Amino acid sequence: MTPHIEAEKGSIAKTVIMPGDPLRAKFIAENYLTDYKLVNSVREMFAYTGKYKGKEITVMASGMGMPSIGIYSYELFTEYDVDNIIRVGTAGAYTDELNLFDLVLARDAYSESSFETTQSGIDEDVLASNEELNQVILNTAKDLNKKVVYGRIHSSDVFYKENNNFKELYDKYHCLAVEMESFALFHIANRCHKKAACLLTISDSLVTHAETTSEQRQNSLYEMIELALESAIRL
Repeated sequence: MTPHIEAEKGSIAKTVIMPGDPLRAKFIAENYLTDYKLVNSVREMFAYTGKYKGKEITVMASGMGMPSIGIYSYELFTEYDVDNIIRVGTAGAYTDELNLFDLVLARDAYSESSFETTQSGIDEDVLASNEELNQVILNTAKDLNKKVVYGRIHSSDVFYKENNNFKELYDKYHCLAVEMESFALFHIANRCHKKAACLLTISDSLVTHAETTSEQRQNSLYEMIELALESAIRL
């Protein structure tokens, strides 16, 4: 056990699907896993381990933001021997070439965050996801005839920015969309010599101002969840 995870050693699978929302973790377990069991409820950051098409998978929430996913991913990698984490989440588009409900796989993440410097003294503003894990997801998407946009995303520490410079971030850094966790996840995975990927569904657009309702967001996540799970059973 750790200060944040009460699961017993061996009760968490080698591959973890990681949404931000604890209730989304619950939804995935209840609708996609068989023989699942709640293995963590500390701070109501739910984790469930069960089977998807016969393979053991854990679904665990990360909470919101880099500090939160940084804690949980570090403990999963170092204390529970997890090999792979696939984050599943939503993102805001920085380009009109992305539409609502499009799937984006993060090749890497740009951030202004000091997370990696504070954690380990490294000063970088772009961190890569795991190429091998990404290739599994891309191959799975091709086999399932699912379109996935592959590129750089922006990980932000701030949701409500007073001066949103998304056009500069798109033009200068080629960031396709924004979310709030992947930069920390990629850093922790790289430091622990483990694998991490981030699969996102576009839920709103900063360019066109189109946005989804909460019900649409829930329903639109099926494509992303299924792709993550189908990829997980190939690992």
